[in-house]
Amino acid sequence: MLIDTHCHLDAAEFTGDRDAVHAAALAGGVGGFVVPAVAVDGFAGTKSTVERYAGCCAAYGIHPLYSDRAQPADLAAVRDWLVRENPVAVGEIGLDGFVDGLDPARQEWFFVEQLKLAAELDLPVILHVRRAVDTVLKHLRRIRVRGGIAHAFNGSRQQADAFIGLGFRLGFGGAMTFTGSTRIRALAATLPLESIVLETDAPDIPPAWLQGARNTPGELPRIAAVFGELRGIDAAAVAMATTASACAALPGVAARMAAV
Repeated sequence: MLIDTHCHLDAAEFTGDRDAVHAAALAGGVGGFVVPAVAVDGFAGTKSTVERYAGCCAAYGIHPLYSDRAQPADLAAVRDWLVRENPVAVGEIGLDGFVDGLDPARQEWFFVEQLKLAAELDLPVILHVRRAVDTVLKHLRRIRVRGGIAHAFNGSRQQADAFIGLGFRLGFGGAMTFTGSTRIRALAATLPLESIVLETDAPDIPPAWLQGARNTPGELPRIAAVFGELRGIDAAAVAMATTASACAALPGVAARMAAV
């Protein structure tokens, strides 16, 4: 069984065929799906999705790309959902230095406040980290949380080791399938196997064979095959190792899988 540790199955891009997308992923060997919310006004939709589809687990948080429309009062709602719904993580939270027009200070404030919630409630976090690795690490060293996942990791080996030292696993997905992604592929091939989890970020970050098209969680087995080729291990070993890593990073996932 494979676990897609980052899949926005609740996204509007799946409105027309969500049942079929989920069924195809299950048929292909994906047994677990972590669905991170991105904004408070979408939490109910995330909850509805994970309750409807087998193997799905929710995380709740305010994504940095939505920080411009978030309000300080939203943090009370985030805390309420985290306490009431028992999610597997706080997420998707973090920092984005790539998209123009976002207020860095506002992003950072929401990120820090949500890290504090994660520490208070002893929950792991799912991190969005884009052109902001060192700043994210600075806050993680100051506000110690129960580890989690650095989603779509694209940093250096030194930065990877820093995340691992703080108890995080690193997410690899579609970007790893491009032969030109030499740094990401080198990291996927050489980092400790137990530090890596697999993801799609569906409907985003499509793999090489879907460039420019919608990504789906059903692509995870083929992504896993690329990972296996890079590591020189077979499909069974990939599934065993990355599932164990996912459950270690997000202990709530193991509990939900056992209940399915």
